[in-house]
Amino acid sequence: MPDTIQNVFQRYHQEILEELQRAFLVQRLSLTEEINYETLAKVYGQMQYHLGWVDQQFSPADGHPGKLLRPKLLLLSYELAWTLQQPAATYPPQVFSPQPALPAAAAIELAHNFTLLHDDIQDGDIERRHRPTVWSIWGIPQAILVGDALLALARLHLWGVLDAGVEPVIALQLAKLFDTALLRLTEGQHLDMSFERQQQVSLSSYEEMISRKTATLMGCATEMGAVLGSCNQEIIKGLARFGHALGLAFQIRDDMLGVWASEAETGKLPAGDIYRRKKSLPILHALQYAQPDDQQAIAEVYSSNTPITQQQVEAILAIFVRAQTAEYCKQFLVQQCQQARLALAQVTTAHDAPITRAWADLEALIDFVEGK
Repeated sequence: MPDTIQNVFQRYHQEILEELQRAFLVQRLSLTEEINYETLAKVYGQMQYHLGWVDQQFSPADGHPGKLLRPKLLLLSYELAWTLQQPAATYPPQVFSPQPALPAAAAIELAHNFTLLHDDIQDGDIERRHRPTVWSIWGIPQAILVGDALLALARLHLWGVLDAGVEPVIALQLAKLFDTALLRLTEGQHLDMSFERQQQVSLSSYEEMISRKTATLMGCATEMGAVLGSCNQEIIKGLARFGHALGLAFQIRDDMLGVWASEAETGKLPAGDIYRRKKSLPILHALQYAQPDDQQAIAEVYSSNTPITQQQVEAILAIFVRAQTAEYCKQFLVQQCQQARLALAQVTTAHDAPITRAWADLEALIDFVEGK
């Protein structure tokens, strides 16, 4: 990974982790006087296991917490919006602090992990980030509960913005944006699951699904950051558009990795989306644009109840080559990245703003998603 994006991913990383730990600390302290403390504490241990902080015995571990992309998008959008909101000449100059936005950033990350944990159950994945998934260790009923607890903790911790000095009217606006995004995200997941039972899914239906499932939460993150940093509606709407377009691009990238990435890149089986018969963008493209015989071959594999063999996977990958599926997916990805760049440029040029670090970092994230 280039040094530039490594530096971007390091920004606010420690602050986000500390805020996430603070969310758990407050709840754990409230349990210490409960009769069933040891039993109740286990659900917090299982949440922390999913986040990569502890092992199966709830001892500290070096599990990978992920890139924390969504909370970083929120904080970088907050920083950019705050900078754009500052008067041209201020003395003494105002010093930016991410502190007011950290509870919202942590809430976004907790909500994202709620979706991942439930996705693991629904997809039957037994590994995430090179470790057994929660449901594969403690069972599906308990894993559902752990996911629900992560969601509840996310919504509760969001109100910490009040303690950080955010005005109540802004906190209410954030809560509405957050809950609206969570509802749309759930709609997107429902669409995704329903597609698995449908023989024909159009590319436009796919785009609507990822618009809700993935782009909604990223758009919510950048919009929440903008609301915290500015009252200018052009800035808020522009950063919301930026996050949404980046979210679409990110899902397309994920779909491509699910077919063509190595195990080292994703921590999952190569071509895992094909083995799971997932109707991601590559499959949907081939089903619409491959030759009729190839379309029929894919349909037969995906309609069967028997496990997909390596030979069948290789045959589908060969169909992708003939249908130029990878080229189509890459073009789709580039188009969405262009939309993200346009939205970001409109925000900054409209306010005649110089290139700031936050702006440069958001541009670098587009480059990362695009694969530059």
